[in-house]
Amino acid sequence: MKKTRYTEAPEDIKESIKRSEIIDDFLPKPEELMFKEDNVKITLELSRRSVNLFKKYATRKGFKYQRMIRNLVDRYAESVLEKK
Repeated sequence: MKKTRYTEAPEDIKESIKRSEIIDDFLPKPEELMFKEDNVKITLELSRRSVNLFKKYATRKGFKYQRMIRNLVDRYAESVLEKK
């Protein structure tokens, strides 16, 4: 790995760089983050109460409520499949 020398940085930055530790790159490649799941569109009727609950939590956390419902169903399916 090529080391870069900072010669005109302020003193506090120079000291921070000297004290820093180089770590291995552990992040996945960008293309590994953009996976496409095999999804199927369905029509599903849910109670207004349930949908309102998901919408409330989704709004609070900045999520999409449909995605929250899908993740819940996916986790349930995974837990059932693991038991088999």
